[in-house]
Amino acid sequence: MRVGPSQEEIRRQNLGALLRYVHVHGATSRAELTSALGLNRSTIGALTAELAAARLVSERAPRETGRAGRPSLVVRPESARVFAYAYSIETDRLRAARIGLGGVVLDRRQAARPPGLPPEECLPVLAGLRKEMHRSVAEGSVYVGSGVAVSGRPRHPDGPGRRRAEGAVPRQPDRDDRTGGGPEPPLEKALGEVLSPDRPILVSNVADASAVAEHVRGAAAGYDTVIYLHRDGGVEAGIIVRGQRLTGCGGYAGEVGHMVVQPGGRPCRCGSYGCWETVIGEHALLQAAGRGDAAGRDAALRVVDAAARGDASAQAAVRQVGDWLGFGVANLVNIFNPDMVIFGGTLREVYLAAAARVRSRLNSMALPTAREQVRLRTPQLGEDAALIGAAELAFEHLLADPLDR
Repeated sequence: MRVGPSQEEIRRQNLGALLRYVHVHGATSRAELTSALGLNRSTIGALTAELAAARLVSERAPRETGRAGRPSLVVRPESARVFAYAYSIETDRLRAARIGLGGVVLDRRQAARPPGLPPEECLPVLAGLRKEMHRSVAEGSVYVGSGVAVSGRPRHPDGPGRRRAEGAVPRQPDRDDRTGGGPEPPLEKALGEVLSPDRPILVSNVADASAVAEHVRGAAAGYDTVIYLHRDGGVEAGIIVRGQRLTGCGGYAGEVGHMVVQPGGRPCRCGSYGCWETVIGEHALLQAAGRGDAAGRDAALRVVDAAARGDASAQAAVRQVGDWLGFGVANLVNIFNPDMVIFGGTLREVYLAAAARVRSRLNSMALPTAREQVRLRTPQLGEDAALIGAAELAFEHLLADPLDR
């Protein structure tokens, strides 16, 4: 017979549920916790007292409510004391932040990423940013771990006797090692050696991390199925299905940029032709605007800005890319039936400039039952989404079992 959970296991689960609720929702009264978690008042009181003794939360009386009777104590996350480090390795920049329990950004730093510099060679720069931030950490603070979001999907090392399947997407140029052909160094190991060997480091990619952040505390909070589209050089998606990240068996789920939308079209860096990335990527926008000699995020944003100021070539380019953006989104809506699609990275500006074009394509191609309920949005958390999402990954261990530190 299967043995049920022990009282100790139940207590730890309840501690995690309470801390997670306060982490996501912020300051919460004991009365609200009682209702939300389905536990009685005495149990909530005992749990909050234990978390307060561990200095993970604090309790204090609310401001004057004007109501008769004793007010319910308010439970707050110890955001200034309990924190994670979050890093984002993007195509042309490196970012770092110290993020407190509750998703509060306490400090942040940024540096340029030299073109073509492999992620593992960016780590000394990130370590320097971490050192700068650590100077302001108060004595007695608790560091729980780090999360790293990498632009371009970090490759999971192949297991014994395994090889990459034929037709799989090759490593992207900005992730290849200098020899161009050898196995990719394990990023997790390098991160641990350079950044922090004493706490766990969780590695994701920018699209996945941003999807998590927007789902937990951004535009998609309260929605079950979400697609976060991100363009930073390449095009990727972070996909949340029924509240869970969809990563695939090898971590490559969400490579939507390599969905073929124009068979026989332009060659793609993956080796195929007519990928979605070739018609909505930054290079496609620049080329359509007659600026094919330029490259990068800033150049793409200048095209969108020029279109807003009336430049005819830039306007035509934005319309063209917006049309293809809607084409791909319609396919994703038909496949995943999401509650929401969020446009991040430089796709945010393209979507805002060509929203009518995107919606028109969606209306003409997507199934009515799927398109009628989908919401098209931009990130509520802005550029902080990747960092906050990376921190959410780092906090997960603490939230699952607050006493196991």
